[in-house]
Amino acid sequence: MSHQTGIKANDQLNKFFLKCKDGHVRVFKVAIEEEQLVLKEHKNEKHNWEKDFDNWSPDTSPTRQKMLYASTKATLKQEFGNSLIKEELHGTVLPEVTLEGYKKHKKNVAAPAPLSSREEELQELKRTEINTDISINTKQQTLGGVSFPMLESAQDAIKDMARGSYDYIQLRIDIPEETIHLVTAENISLEKLPSKVPLDTARYHLYKFKHTHEGDYMENIVFIYSMPGYNCTVKERMLYSSCKNPLTEAISNLGLEIVKKIEIDVGSELTEQFLYEELHPTNTLYRPKFAKPKGPPGRGPKRMTKNH
Repeated sequence: MSHQTGIKANDQLNKFFLKCKDGHVRVFKVAIEEEQLVLKEHKNEKHNWEKDFDNWSPDTSPTRQKMLYASTKATLKQEFGNSLIKEELHGTVLPEVTLEGYKKHKKNVAAPAPLSSREEELQELKRTEINTDISINTKQQTLGGVSFPMLESAQDAIKDMARGSYDYIQLRIDIPEETIHLVTAENISLEKLPSKVPLDTARYHLYKFKHTHEGDYMENIVFIYSMPGYNCTVKERMLYSSCKNPLTEAISNLGLEIVKKIEIDVGSELTEQFLYEELHPTNTLYRPKFAKPKGPPGRGPKRMTKNH
């Protein structure tokens, strides 16, 4: 909490404040003398304020004087009229209170506040707004995000995977071109799957998970969206997240049925147990109630006894 000095405006300054309210005074200077706020100088509105501005900058003052003025500032503003003050400029060195310093202050005040990571992502999403002229080579905005066109090689690989040619496909977004490219299409074992996930960039993966569930052999296509935390730029995170749902829809339209969508940070998460539990989660909502064991036979009905 700041402390006030108790220094008040003298009668002359109070009368001058009343005069200021008619709007004809351009600038005035107030000083502290004999424990009073006194009017030192003023100019009316006919002067050029830009030429006069630098002549009103204070000289370097002793520490005690700086503290005295700082502690009396609130009183000065109150006696002048807080509601009449639209802007306040504070300076500790001369360049801060010159005309150029004032202009810099105005620019800083008008500048937008720093954005959080989430706000940057939302701003980036707005930049991806779509033109109404849509063709096969343009991105499209859908309810679920932004859809970038897939290159023919990526589409062919997905169709081949649907026919059983591949167990694994990796896709990437070419951010400058705003298109989806094929990185690789191959047959790999589950043990090699984690090594396919990059540590410094996002990727989309399609993997055919072969396993047995309740005695039945299954081959399920899993869509994996890998994003290595904040090692990626805001734009990359935003685009990969926005394109995810439209891409899976396009993959389904090419004939490849996706059974499960998974998001991971690192490849080490892709273990057999992890994939199995993602596809077949344990149902904990309908566990049978605990059955209280019956008592020994021959006990007969309970009796109530009364103490005497």
